[in-house]
Amino acid sequence: MNPTIGVLALQGDFAAHVAALGDAGARAVECRTVAQVNAVNGLVIPGGESTTLLRLLDGTGIEGAVRALVARGGAVFGTCAGAILVARETVRPAQAAWGLLDITVERNAYGRQVDSFEGAVPGGPFGAAPLPLIFIRAPRIRRVGPGVETLLALAGEPILVRAGRVLAGTFHPELTGDRRVHRAFVELCVARGAEVAGR
Repeated sequence: MNPTIGVLALQGDFAAHVAALGDAGARAVECRTVAQVNAVNGLVIPGGESTTLLRLLDGTGIEGAVRALVARGGAVFGTCAGAILVARETVRPAQAAWGLLDITVERNAYGRQVDSFEGAVPGGPFGAAPLPLIFIRAPRIRRVGPGVETLLALAGEPILVRAGRVLAGTFHPELTGDRRVHRAFVELCVARGAEVAGR
């Protein structure tokens, strides 16, 4: 089964996620409306600028559609700015968040654009080979709540976490050639795929 996975395409690097998901075996589509979110089995919320993203989302009803997606068994993966949106709490400065995952995220915690960097960590649940990482004005996960699993860590700090069918990552897996994280998300969507709303 090839699940249909949406990428929120209002702002940020959504095209790279669409390509990565396609490489990983999904039918990847761009989502800009409630109806489009209702028609997918999983959704990626990409990097970008979280304040801008929240402004563009205001009044669209998409937040409610994402909550409904999770409720009907769908999966959600927030990367970078997307991790800020799915968090329970954001700090420095505080900002509205959707509370889908019990974590606290500090915005732009690694510094400005010039402080962006690349690295690698052991692949952990994604295999033995090192996993390449790209951080761009990245947030940091400062608190992980009970029931939230840390899948990857860098220098002892969580950089990819999961609770149930909601994931958050502070790096940009779509900008490397390594598709293991996207492949794992596709498999999660297949394992207990959501029924499309209205079926």
